[in-house]
Amino acid sequence: MSRRLLLLLTLTCAVGVGTVYFPQAVSPLVVTALHVSPGAAGLVVTAVQIGYTAGIFLLVPLGDRLPHRPFLVTLLALTGAGLLAAGCAPGLAPLLAASAVVGVTTVAAQVIGPLAAGLVAADRRGAVLGTLLSGSTGGMLLARTFGGSLGERLGWRAPYLAAGAVALLLALVLARALPVTTPASRRPYAALLAEPLRLLCSEPELRRSCLYQAAVFGAFSAVWTCLALLLTGPAYGLGADAVGMLALVGAVTMLCTPYTGRLVDRTGADRVNLGCLLGVLVSAAVLAAGAGGGAAGLAALAGGTLLLDVSMQCGTVANLARVYAVRPDARSRLNTAYMTCAYLGGSGGSWLGVRIYGRAGWQGVCALVALLAVIALARHLAAPHGRGPGTRQAGGDGRGVPVPVGIGGPPTAAPPVGSAGRTV
Repeated sequence: MSRRLLLLLTLTCAVGVGTVYFPQAVSPLVVTALHVSPGAAGLVVTAVQIGYTAGIFLLVPLGDRLPHRPFLVTLLALTGAGLLAAGCAPGLAPLLAASAVVGVTTVAAQVIGPLAAGLVAADRRGAVLGTLLSGSTGGMLLARTFGGSLGERLGWRAPYLAAGAVALLLALVLARALPVTTPASRRPYAALLAEPLRLLCSEPELRRSCLYQAAVFGAFSAVWTCLALLLTGPAYGLGADAVGMLALVGAVTMLCTPYTGRLVDRTGADRVNLGCLLGVLVSAAVLAAGAGGGAAGLAALAGGTLLLDVSMQCGTVANLARVYAVRPDARSRLNTAYMTCAYLGGSGGSWLGVRIYGRAGWQGVCALVALLAVIALARHLAAPHGRGPGTRQAGGDGRGVPVPVGIGGPPTAAPPVGSAGRTV
């Protein structure tokens, strides 16, 4: 794979993942512009996440069944059209419908991971997937800054229209730049859809990892969905761009995942998971101190969101290392099961968070974060301990290098051998 193609795929991951997250920063502007309640505007974020969950479940398995180039181009074109429709929506109902369409189709990063893994030699796979991770993480972080800043200056429609234009441009470029690949499987679509469900029923380690990620991602989504409401509310009185600026603090997480992968390799996934779940629990207490406003409150919000982001990111690396150990020959389908559960948790977290915020304020949201962390910790403490799986799986390169995975964005999974038509 050339550096130019890798850069293009990394940019596509960033745009795909960023599309899921920039509505979090725009929702306060939707409240004012469309004259709806904060809870109703929060449904826009929920619609994108529910759609994304459906897309992971319904569309990502087709990455093993369809040639990658037309599949990715179609996904990006539909995402671009959905974003433009959202930016032109005359009211909340059309915006919700367009957001759901965008969520379903913006799963390009989930397809790119297996594609890239099949286009490179085994000894380069970890490095390539790590680069894609940086794109996904950067897209997630910068999306809030992009959405908040552009929306504050040009209105809530501007981020949707700009993102739609970028997605359509990427579709045109990928139509020319992507190599021709041969599908890895000829199994019927129904069989591909059923396999992740069968794996969930039969593999307890997969279920355990799914529970951890669903709980932590639910906490993460609740915090970031309600943070915009807190910062633009009476406690702080800031603009929507403040959410984007605060999100930049999480850039530190891009430096943590390579180290976490090595730590999982040395100590096992369970120990890393324990530290991450404890980190989520502590972050709830730190975030709660941000309810009062002022400089001290902002410092608490910055520290709490950073700890939550790092815990999410590093926990995902540990979870995927464990998941990939279950069935090395079915990593794409394991990835589908895992991420479907993760985004179901995220969708539930954003939905619950907005409603709890309306009744109990920011302190109630922090209590939800603590509760979800305690649920995951209780399951973790009930599980057998030990070094456990988590080495020599994730990258598939035989060197014990786990593949890091983005926190808000889709993980990149190594596909079954032969998923791409060639290796370089």
